[in-house]
Amino acid sequence: MNEVSIKIFQLIVLYASMVVHEVSHGMTAYKLGDPTAKLAGRLSFNPLKHIDPFGTVILPLFLILFQSPFIICYAKPVPFDPNNFRNVKKGIMLTGLAGPLSNIFLAVVFSFLIRLLSFFGILSSSFLTFLFIVVFLNLLFAFFNLAPFPPFDGHHLVFSLLPDKFYRIKNFLFGNYWILMLIWILFIFPYLFVPLIYNLSVILAGQPVGF
Repeated sequence: MNEVSIKIFQLIVLYASMVVHEVSHGMTAYKLGDPTAKLAGRLSFNPLKHIDPFGTVILPLFLILFQSPFIICYAKPVPFDPNNFRNVKKGIMLTGLAGPLSNIFLAVVFSFLIRLLSFFGILSSSFLTFLFIVVFLNLLFAFFNLAPFPPFDGHHLVFSLLPDKFYRIKNFLFGNYWILMLIWILFIFPYLFVPLIYNLSVILAGQPVGF
């Protein structure tokens, strides 16, 4: 299995996981009483509905160009109106969590598939690598999106959990400094979090895989 095929498969997995992630946001908001995402056509599994020029195209190409040890992307944020939620803070929190939790769910499902196929001895090394990539990238995508500033899902959690009296922290996280924080996390993430997420993937899958 050559490096080019792995990179192509990584992008396919990321885009598919991204779509599931975004639809999960929209479906959760819809179930909680907010039809904004549905009216905007964002409950579709068509990836074209979710493309963000920077997060979906420029960022992953930038990471590939500079031979980053990981590739990550994100989609255009799903719109929602908190005023439609019966419980505003709870609605924001659950909608924000839905995306990362959907990716964690996919990682667990594919980890179980690896263990099941390994148990029956019908898992080739190439297929194992592909399945492990799905596990690893979904965990990576989930935790990357929990960063506590826009455009990532973590800022919805901070907004819903942080009392209003900490408005200065909110202004810092959601104001003009988020782009600097994004640049910082892109440099620190590969060295601090990627090894931890790889180890977590190994624990879930039950065996180490190199790719």
